[in-house]
Amino acid sequence: MSANIEYQRIGRWDSAQLNKILQVDTPAFAGITVTYSPARNAVSLYRVTYASVVPERGNKPTVTSGLLAVPDVEGTSFPMVTYQHGTVYGKQEVPSFPEQSPETQLMIAQFAGQGYVVIGADYFGLGTSTEPEGYMVKASHQQATYDMLIASRAVLDHLKLTTTKLFLAGWSQGGFVTMAMLEKLEQSGIKVDAAATASAPVDAFVALNGFLSFPRKNDASWVNSLFILTAFSFENYYGVPGLARSLIADAYYDVSRKAYMREPFNAADVPTDLHKLIRADYFDPQFFATSAYGRLVAQTQAYRWIVKSPVRNYYGESDEAISVGLGQLAMTYQRAIGSGNPAVEAVSTGSTSHRGTFATAVPKWKSWFDGL
Repeated sequence: MSANIEYQRIGRWDSAQLNKILQVDTPAFAGITVTYSPARNAVSLYRVTYASVVPERGNKPTVTSGLLAVPDVEGTSFPMVTYQHGTVYGKQEVPSFPEQSPETQLMIAQFAGQGYVVIGADYFGLGTSTEPEGYMVKASHQQATYDMLIASRAVLDHLKLTTTKLFLAGWSQGGFVTMAMLEKLEQSGIKVDAAATASAPVDAFVALNGFLSFPRKNDASWVNSLFILTAFSFENYYGVPGLARSLIADAYYDVSRKAYMREPFNAADVPTDLHKLIRADYFDPQFFATSAYGRLVAQTQAYRWIVKSPVRNYYGESDEAISVGLGQLAMTYQRAIGSGNPAVEAVSTGSTSHRGTFATAVPKWKSWFDGL
């Protein structure tokens, strides 16, 4: 093994445990009952710790973590899916602490329980990383996921295992990360067999302008956290002192900082009314667009390149965080290019919530990947 990659076995989940995840735990998490094909094999779980760099900070060296889940079967060659996780509020609610990550549990049960290797980066600032969180910080997300893929392949080589196809999948924040990762892998000449997302905010400027200036009746109470996490992350990673303070009202700055830093705080102290949390100027779209924060938000997109790999973006028609238009945006953009780039397809999961979209999309990802 390379000196800058380590791995440790953190558990083995048998098929009974995996099927409980599919039949009991996931419906409880998602608030929806979905039919999953059952797990057939046990899975060995490893935490991978690997060296990376922070592109926004002059390629500052860092060490970060992720999950490697390997089917416990006779074979030595498996397809691989790299899963990019969604927004979390606990530092360890990430793939390499799978007992704390219901979304990762579903991926392990549905994919690794049927013969796929599953990997998942925790991202900078989460898992065992000592950085502050880099939420929606595009190049850092690309670096963390790219280096996790390379590290996982090195660990698999050490375990005398190989992978065949490479699939990408992600939900929510992880849908954005999946598209950003795909962009980097295509630039790097690494073949991706397919990429699938659920509830992906491929354009943060579209998403956040919606909450500020074109709110929907069903907008989630938790979108306040999206402003908090991006403001502090962008301040730290892009090096803009005072950025979060310029966005967040004075009365709520300290509790917001605690939420971002994962320090103890009372969630009830963070207002769900954005007009209380965010300074009034930001509800003027022109002020927002020209502000330091708004300009960084506008750069935070992951669909404006000529996509080569097959992509399916699943979206829910009752998603409280992602509008239907945002769910379809990558496809709309690609098909607006001349006679149309057909690589990206937006697929409705019906009238599903944010979590329901994920729970519904996962078996659809699986059947699509199985057929490729």
